[in-house]
Amino acid sequence: MKKDSVGYEPENLTQPDILASWREMEALYESGKARAIGVSNFSSKKLGDLLAAARVRPAVNQVECHPVWQQPKLHAFCQSEGVHLSGYAPLGSAGSQKIKIEVLKNPILKMIAEKLGKSPAQVALRWGLHMGHSVLPKSINKARIIENIDIFYWSIPEGLFSKLSEIEQERLVTGTTLVHGTYGAYRTLDELWDGEM
Repeated sequence: MKKDSVGYEPENLTQPDILASWREMEALYESGKARAIGVSNFSSKKLGDLLAAARVRPAVNQVECHPVWQQPKLHAFCQSEGVHLSGYAPLGSAGSQKIKIEVLKNPILKMIAEKLGKSPAQVALRWGLHMGHSVLPKSINKARIIENIDIFYWSIPEGLFSKLSEIEQERLVTGTTLVHGTYGAYRTLDELWDGEM
């Protein structure tokens, strides 16, 4: 986005220089002003391209990751490269006017939660931890915050865990605001996500 732009208007889209931005972040890391640096929303291809040129490896790739958008290819790539995968919106994005997919209402997730005596949110968060991701749930509700913390001293049995791979996959954050036929770097969603749809 253009500097000082407001909103996601197509004319505000610019050509990003990922490597130049990364060099600035590396300088912060090398100066001791940052203890770790990372990226967000990088596909396997974008991350691979960065790794090939980076002096300092990204510590983390923060991406949308939850049972309804599991990203197994990206997960495997990050694991093989020693880049931690951190899942934002691990419970979906309830209440968003733009996002219509409701992760916590997924019937498979609800069935597993019922069998375990847990909430769908707890199962979704436990899935992320089991996969080796960090999960970043957000809530202002005290009861939900307490519930979200209760994910450490139990596990999802393998028979139920394997059911989570049967969930139809759908991305919540599509990126449509970053795609335009004339402006910016990406003409299609496939180009933005490098085919990882």
